[in-house]
Amino acid sequence: MSKTEKNLREAFAGESQANRKYLAFAKKAEAEGFSQIARLFRAAAEAETVHAHSHLRELGGIRATKDNLAAAIAGETDEFKNMYPQMIAEAKDEGAKGALRSFSYANEVEKIHAALYQKALEDLGKNPATEYYVCQVCGNTVENEAPDECPICGAKKEMFKKVD
Repeated sequence: MSKTEKNLREAFAGESQANRKYLAFAKKAEAEGFSQIARLFRAAAEAETVHAHSHLRELGGIRATKDNLAAAIAGETDEFKNMYPQMIAEAKDEGAKGALRSFSYANEVEKIHAALYQKALEDLGKNPATEYYVCQVCGNTVENEAPDECPICGAKKEMFKKVD
């Protein structure tokens, strides 16, 4: 791997993390009544997304939808088969209950994401119109209608956000 490719990968990761961090900061600022600061964090987050997408394009990481779905399936599958199980075990060993819950929720949801991507790949070109809802506690992603209670974390229906 060239130095430039290594740098693009590092920059993509950094910009991606900054985007998510700034959106979390915006949510907190909004909750504390600082709407203008929240707006600034959201603007910066959007700029970080522009940077991340540019770096990913330069890496050749955005391909045809069929290839992108295959890459998404592989990534989600690796997370629930390899990455999160190790993290869950280590959090258990260290008694880190909050991290254990966070990792466990993510692990269960990654299985769902892989299945949803697989379904989309199998239906490619004839995908039916589908609504998606995401649990704001654990990230559970469901089709068409939010359940009365999240099967992963137990959150009520109101905690599901419709994705536009």
